[in-house]
Amino acid sequence: MPVGVRLAARAARGIARRRHAPALHPFGVSCNGVLEIQPAGPPWGEPWLDDPGVHQVRLRWSRAAGLPGRLPDALGLAVRVADAGGPDRPLDLLLTSSGSGPRTRHLPRPRLDALAGPYSTLLPYRIGDREGTLAAHPVVTSPFAPSDLAGLHRTLQAGPVTFHLCAAQPGQAWRALGTLTTGPPHDLPAEDTVSYDPYLNRLPHLHPTGRLGKLREAAYAGSRAGRRADRPKP
Repeated sequence: MPVGVRLAARAARGIARRRHAPALHPFGVSCNGVLEIQPAGPPWGEPWLDDPGVHQVRLRWSRAAGLPGRLPDALGLAVRVADAGGPDRPLDLLLTSSGSGPRTRHLPRPRLDALAGPYSTLLPYRIGDREGTLAAHPVVTSPFAPSDLAGLHRTLQAGPVTFHLCAAQPGQAWRALGTLTTGPPHDLPAEDTVSYDPYLNRLPHLHPTGRLGKLREAAYAGSRAGRRADRPKP
């Protein structure tokens, strides 16, 4: 195993053990939601995206570094579609606050306003037979959504938050995939927090590309080991 991969796993394991929570995005607000896939344009080559459907999802809105609420932090939006690949075959999408341009969609962007811009996968995804980036663009219905945990909780409590799920190929504009709508928040003890992992929970034709994949995969595995997160069913 390369040295960098070992170091990433060891660092994530140590941070997660100290926090008793994921190494990154340690604390968040969870809720259920609905993802409606609404295909538009040419097919992608991934049945889950090419067929219209309504899916029940589990979401977690979080602060990436766990900084105090008065400081801007990159924000995470994690989405689990329980049976995207069939019974007991979930899909996890992990999105981070970012820009929307061809370059800035790949860079995390700290925010004080949780709905001030999109959340993207940052790194490229294999989508069918193409490469692209996935993102959730919020439909803003309030002037300001505080990004501290209490503010995220209040925003979910105030009513549904809607995001447009989109994808973009390199150098191209965003293309709509569907609509994600949140439900009210529910409070969970730390041991019941869902362990999201886009490398374990993926579809054959929808998954992160190999770019930096070994490094990120090792970090996710180290974080799970550090907090003794159970591996999801295959």
